[in-house]
Amino acid sequence: MAAMPVDDIDMDHAVSNSEPLKMESLLDHLVEITGHRDHDLLDISVMSALINMVGVSEARALELFQTRGELMVRPRVWIAAGKVYTMDNEFISSDVGEPIVAYPSLVTCIAQRKSRYEEVRTDGHRSLWVPIWQNDKVSTCLEIVHDKPFSMHTLQVMEGILSVYRNYQSLLEYSERDSLTGLLNRKTFDERFARLANSKLNEPADKNDRRQAHENKSQWLAVVDIDHFKRVNDVFGHLYGDEVLILVANILRASFRAQDRIFRFGGEEFVILLRATTLEDAHMVFERFRMNVEKHHFPQVGQITVSLGFAAITPETPVVILGHADQALYHAKETGRNRVCHYDDLVKKGVIDLGKQNESSVEIFF
Repeated sequence: MAAMPVDDIDMDHAVSNSEPLKMESLLDHLVEITGHRDHDLLDISVMSALINMVGVSEARALELFQTRGELMVRPRVWIAAGKVYTMDNEFISSDVGEPIVAYPSLVTCIAQRKSRYEEVRTDGHRSLWVPIWQNDKVSTCLEIVHDKPFSMHTLQVMEGILSVYRNYQSLLEYSERDSLTGLLNRKTFDERFARLANSKLNEPADKNDRRQAHENKSQWLAVVDIDHFKRVNDVFGHLYGDEVLILVANILRASFRAQDRIFRFGGEEFVILLRATTLEDAHMVFERFRMNVEKHHFPQVGQITVSLGFAAITPETPVVILGHADQALYHAKETGRNRVCHYDDLVKKGVIDLGKQNESSVEIFF
């Protein structure tokens, strides 16, 4: 499982359980934890605080997600031997992760609705499992490894740090979501897609070669538009229009994998980041979503359809990639709607003139 070292942790200030914990250092860590607007950086900050304040030897932030009806676990960020690692999240493949049953102590902890659960590992170290409960659900869990039992005082200090982390993670999650549909919002898309596109742009050539050799899998950006949505609002009113948006969002969630990302752009437009799949599979998944919408009966409204344009995420600027997907969407809507169009296919067919700037229905800000 590929990992990327991000930074070194300053271990000079790590303290043992027997040494007094300094209030000043604790406050500094709390300020750092609450100063981030990114989940990975938030995870890194809280685990750095645990290492420096408590002296734990290793820590991981694990993500829990559903795929094909099975609850899976995969590492998101972890610290070991004084270094911070993150998964290369933007290029995560569908087979990354393990069934949660591979972590029986975590299963027990969640089943018994505990705030923490300590186990002694076969190597003699102790793992403390800390699920982060949000509205009776767990999507993140910390594993904290130490070579000796945690004292009650240490556990109290850790609980204080984790309470701040839990509350701030909830606030961060709220700020990233669209209030109507619960999907990720436009601001979050701008931040994540700019980071994704820049990472592609800066990839070494040999890494690109390895990715191309991996069954020609790519990352894909799709722009979705509900056909004749203005008519829905005009005929049935905005209350039913909002219900259509919520139901389309639900169909989007059901049509894509846990590692894919779905955003509401605003109005009747949605964006999908489809990860690590072939062109053939991407076309199939997008078509399946289109048909799922077409077959769904919307209360009062009846049938609606969507148009979708998609493009590969290549080493180009975010504006160019999003523009490609939007040009494909524009063509789908201009040629009958209720269609899925691929940008490169349209270029090969001569439908899109590379020398001419098409109109764009999506406003692009980066």
